[in-house]
Amino acid sequence: MSLPDTFLRIYLFVGLAAHKIVWEVMKRRQGQPSTEKQTIRPVSVRFLKAAKIAVTLGLFAQIFVPDVLPITSDPFILRAVGAILFTLGLLTAVVARMQLGRSWSDIEVGKIGQDHVLVKNGLYHYVRHPIYTGDLGMLIGVELCLNSWLVVAVVGIAMPTIYQTLREERRLVKTVAGYDAYCEQTKRFIPFII
Repeated sequence: MSLPDTFLRIYLFVGLAAHKIVWEVMKRRQGQPSTEKQTIRPVSVRFLKAAKIAVTLGLFAQIFVPDVLPITSDPFILRAVGAILFTLGLLTAVVARMQLGRSWSDIEVGKIGQDHVLVKNGLYHYVRHPIYTGDLGMLIGVELCLNSWLVVAVVGIAMPTIYQTLREERRLVKTVAGYDAYCEQTKRFIPFII
């Protein structure tokens, strides 16, 4: 592995770790424990949590092995594009998480609390789901940085994410005042496009 490739992999590792740390710290500040203290969880919740853990551990492991299913023998441009997408995705997800504040809830729980309010400033002025957009951008970026055809697997992650956004929006329209009008004014994932 070349020195620039090693630095890139360290950057990816630190970025993914920082993302996870921000989420856990903000969860605790909100009073949401990192693990639910329920004895019985629905199968879908357990499956989603297990899938998130598997993807996260897989990404961390993939960073430390040679290119898995390489796309090209000269990945310089691919890695540069990936690093840009990863960085933009990381920044988008973290900033959006901070802007959402107490109105955030864990994807597994998907619970809308009494204190949840419509957030439409910052990144939420442009898109309804910048955290999901950022997370998917990060995943695409990681796989491009690692020169891996596993980038195609991100589509497999995007589908349940899109389904989750639709479910969330139906609940938010029913429980958060003004959310339906907000949906008419903003795009779901990419400003002015989607």
